[in-house]
Amino acid sequence: MTDISIPTPDFARNMRLIGHSPIGGRGDGLQLMVHRGYAYVAHPWSSGFSIIDVRDPKRPGPVTYVQAPANTWNIHLQTHDDLLLVIDALDLFADVQSFAGEKTYYTQSVGETLGESGGRARERSWDAGMTVYDISIPDRPRRIGTLRIDGIGFHRIWYVGGRWAYASALFTGFSDYIFVTIDLANPARPEIAGRWWLPGMHTAGGETSTALPGQRFGMHHAVVSGNTAYAAWRDGGLTLLDVSNHAEPKLVAHRNWSPPYGGGTHSPLPLPERDLLVVADEAVLDHEADGRKHVWVFDIRQPTNPISISTFPIPDDADYTRKGGHFGPHNLHENRPGSFISETLIFATWQNAGVRAFDISDAYHPRETGALVPPAPTVMTDRRKDRPPVIQSADVFVDRAGLIFATDYNAGLSIIEYGG
Repeated sequence: MTDISIPTPDFARNMRLIGHSPIGGRGDGLQLMVHRGYAYVAHPWSSGFSIIDVRDPKRPGPVTYVQAPANTWNIHLQTHDDLLLVIDALDLFADVQSFAGEKTYYTQSVGETLGESGGRARERSWDAGMTVYDISIPDRPRRIGTLRIDGIGFHRIWYVGGRWAYASALFTGFSDYIFVTIDLANPARPEIAGRWWLPGMHTAGGETSTALPGQRFGMHHAVVSGNTAYAAWRDGGLTLLDVSNHAEPKLVAHRNWSPPYGGGTHSPLPLPERDLLVVADEAVLDHEADGRKHVWVFDIRQPTNPISISTFPIPDDADYTRKGGHFGPHNLHENRPGSFISETLIFATWQNAGVRAFDISDAYHPRETGALVPPAPTVMTDRRKDRPPVIQSADVFVDRAGLIFATDYNAGLSIIEYGG
């Protein structure tokens, strides 16, 4: 029998929790897609991904779970039409010898930590790359193709149909994740078409990193609009890349505000009709130990010279810095085709401050228009040492009807109604 109980939020303003799923006992979720009435949730600790029937959002239905290969995580995924793309990479948080503490993962290059950056790969015991599924029957994914690479694997993908996908990939010989284009002309046999990286990342090629001590230059992901890929590079900042030639991406502009700010550049959202770009910096340490993180608004009328013109207001309805866990931005709803699309209403996860809505009709003065903080998890799936039992809202997806779906590292899937 499906558990349809709805927990009481810790805080709500102009938002209402209408549905909840414990995801079949695997409450940990990272990237989230809602497609044809089903929620596809990638798991950071439960080693795979789940599909939840949310055709009745107030009573989420059965859960289909797909196990990841050994030592592999499937933390990000994409859906479009009959295709589901799932990343494959070494399960880094299971590698407790290399990543004994959370800080290690966020403050030094992954390739260097794992000894992959010098060009000599460790013995392979995981799948690296991407798996393609047919989801013409939404809750019965059928594996139809794979893309395999050397190194650690993919981190996150962007795919909204057509021939081309885009991903962050960590190859042997590189210090961290770089930008790649993927040819999906044949979904059964995807191929890497092009690569681009920040200077200094190809360590096996003799390049030397320009990152300061405690910084991590590695691409989280890119969102592509037209022929431009807007890419976030953690402590390496933001790049605009011309991908009109998919085999040879070219730099249009590079901006980095770390230092003086604390880095963690994570989630880009182009608003092409307004010549604006929203960019979220991820909070990655507890109690704002990595500094206050912001969501920035850029004017990109001149693509070679993006200018920051404002930041989103910081949630202040509680003392979230003291609450425990991470306080600050993580992901943005990305205006995907088939979902809710707006260039004035932006939805963001703010980790221990839950899910937030912002009106940027006046791009110089963004204002918060709604918030919901789900209750603390009752079960901790996050196996990292000494993690506090607090909400850590991870990803947000808003469907065409305006319903908000949000994952958490431990507390399952929340379904939220926005008051408008």
